[in-house]
Amino acid sequence: MKKLAIIFMLYLFLSGCAELDYVHDAPRRVKAADWSKMKSVTVVLSEYSFSPDRIGFKANVPYKLQLINKGSEKHYFTADKFFRSIAMQKVQSNSDGEIKAPYLTSIEVYPGRSLDVYFIPVKKGFYSLKCTMRGHAVKGVVGKIAIK
Repeated sequence: MKKLAIIFMLYLFLSGCAELDYVHDAPRRVKAADWSKMKSVTVVLSEYSFSPDRIGFKANVPYKLQLINKGSEKHYFTADKFFRSIAMQKVQSNSDGEIKAPYLTSIEVYPGRSLDVYFIPVKKGFYSLKCTMRGHAVKGVVGKIAIK
């Protein structure tokens, strides 16, 4: 029983640590940012590529990342570690509303639709990007994201 309690406590500790790896002060950063100096980056999702497949951002600069699906099927913009390295303001659909969350793991974009991600890059590094639709990554729907 004691061994089980120790394992459970270790699980709780490690679970809590996993939650610490996103940008906790995002609301403060988002509020303090000068959004009039926001930079825009567009990524087109299609069969079978991200264009561009190499994306660079400068730390502490506000951005709008427009994700446009020009393909005939839905695509995912999956970049878990990248999403945990930014201060997210919102994800916006110009026709359906917006989502506000401390971080995401993936964004699904339907064919012929687009979504805008408003954020501030915080944690410098290189991050993997892929479409998690079955078979898409092996067909080339992958990329890299850099925060410098």
